[in-house]
Amino acid sequence: MDTGSDEQGTTALGSRAPAFIRASRPLRLSWQVGVFVVGLAVVAGGVVMLPLPGPGWLVIFGGMAIWATEFVWAQLVLRWTKRKVAEATRKALDPKVRRRNITVTTAGLVIAAALAGVYVGKFGMVAPWKINN
Repeated sequence: MDTGSDEQGTTALGSRAPAFIRASRPLRLSWQVGVFVVGLAVVAGGVVMLPLPGPGWLVIFGGMAIWATEFVWAQLVLRWTKRKVAEATRKALDPKVRRRNITVTTAGLVIAAALAGVYVGKFGMVAPWKINN
């Protein structure tokens, strides 16, 4: 498959393996297995990082990018993800949405500060697990 750009300016789908690997069936299958195993290890590491500290989603998308060097389905998933991220970015940069987000964040911070003030006023600077009442 050609890996050049198509008429929309997007990269064509298909393998990014060197031509000598694509020309030989055993080499191509070995290459695909290697890419799959490496991508799977990276994705699994990202899944482990989701509940633990670390950039879980970033690592998962990195594994998907590794798979996308060889597999069309991963390329399509990444294209869809890029479109959705671009849409979300465009929406987040809309002045009305930014104003609303700032207003909601400010209201949340005011409420949190008021609750913290009530707590300190009632119990003083004591950790919650050391309160006897």
